Amino acid sequence: MKALFIRVGVEIQRAGGPESATPPNGWIPLALAQQPAPYSFDSKLPEVGTTIFTVMSAMAAEEGALNLSQGFPDFDGPPELLERVQHYLTHGYNQYPPMAGVQGLREAVAGKVLDLYGLPADPETQITVTSGATEALFCAITAVVRPGDEVILFDPAYDSYEPGVRLSGGVARHVALEPPAYGVDWDQVRRAITPRTRLVIFNTPHNPTGTVWSRGDLRCLEALALEHGFHVLSDEVYEHIIFDGQAHQSVCRFPDLWRRSFVVSSFGKTYHTTGWKIGYCVAPEDLTAEFRKIHQFVTFTSNTPVQHGLADFLNAHPEHHLELGAFYQRKRDLFCALLEGSRFSLTPSAGTYFQLLGYKGISDERDSELAVRLTREAKIASIPVSIFYADGADHKMLRFCFCKDDRTLRQGAEILLGL
Repeated sequence: MKALFIRVGVEIQRAGGPESATPPNGWIPLALAQQPAPYSFDSKLPEVGTTIFTVMSAMAAEEGALNLSQGFPDFDGPPELLERVQHYLTHGYNQYPPMAGVQGLREAVAGKVLDLYGLPADPETQITVTSGATEALFCAITAVVRPGDEVILFDPAYDSYEPGVRLSGGVARHVALEPPAYGVDWDQVRRAITPRTRLVIFNTPHNPTGTVWSRGDLRCLEALALEHGFHVLSDEVYEHIIFDGQAHQSVCRFPDLWRRSFVVSSFGKTYHTTGWKIGYCVAPEDLTAEFRKIHQFVTFTSNTPVQHGLADFLNAHPEHHLELGAFYQRKRDLFCALLEGSRFSLTPSAGTYFQLLGYKGISDERDSELAVRLTREAKIASIPVSIFYADGADHKMLRFCFCKDDRTLRQGAEILLGL
């Protein structure tokens, strides 16, 4: 009987000799080639599961609970904005836009950044539209972090930061913010800096705590960045949601700091349209060039009619983002007032549309356990704050979202008052 041998790139051929014959040079027996090779898979993010936001929203839907966990409004965006998007959707604006984003939208962003922060950003070389802030964060991290680089994060840290660092081969160094103020200890930050520190990522107004960095905080960061030469990634998606007369201290206000920074923001947060997933990044030309190298291979570009609609609305209605803080402060004040007399403790949020509630007077359960129990038993969903700490620190805090209709907030407060 003839033996069958196979060689990569050459079709199967018969070779003379018995089954036990030695294969010709460069060939292997067909029977051996047909055996499955051992298979194994090592995850790049072995400890990472589904995000807490997805988990809690799914649980809220399953349990029929009021969802004050994931940060999305239960009301729609401005009618004029929806009309403009609909116009472009039905008038032939449905093909690829430029990779960096629709020119008109980048120009509108440049106008806003100049008006609010005094930064003359070039829409051609310094502003990039992205598929949400999450994509912008990933592209910025990937653009500058190399294997072995260290990245400083402030805990409780938003959960998309560290995975991006790790996927780039970087190492996260965590600086903890302590309740109830969640202020930054700059001496602790200085001690965390090493010769390998490549990037510092921060978020103001801060999710999940609702705290806001001061001008003094930005000056401290600027001094350290200039001294040690690291880059900065400033997550400013809640830039317009800030309360009690404070001014948002964007990195864009600090020229020496901005020259080594990525500044990320989100139209979804500003216009109550989180499902559109449109954000942007403002950065110096050299950093933008590196950012776009990543961006073009992640999403390449973003939804065309939505970009055109946003450009029109941003130009025609700047009052929307200028009045957004007052809009959400009324909701914060209502929610906090409704909780007077409850067993929760709270410090009114200084920014974002999240409110932390301390529950030490109610239960000694871990926050993750209580969040699940409240969703299933009390029918109200929240986010446990310990999930944002690398060490799982449990300060007995739950995060509730107040970007909801007033009726929803009253319903939520009624449930919480009964605990």
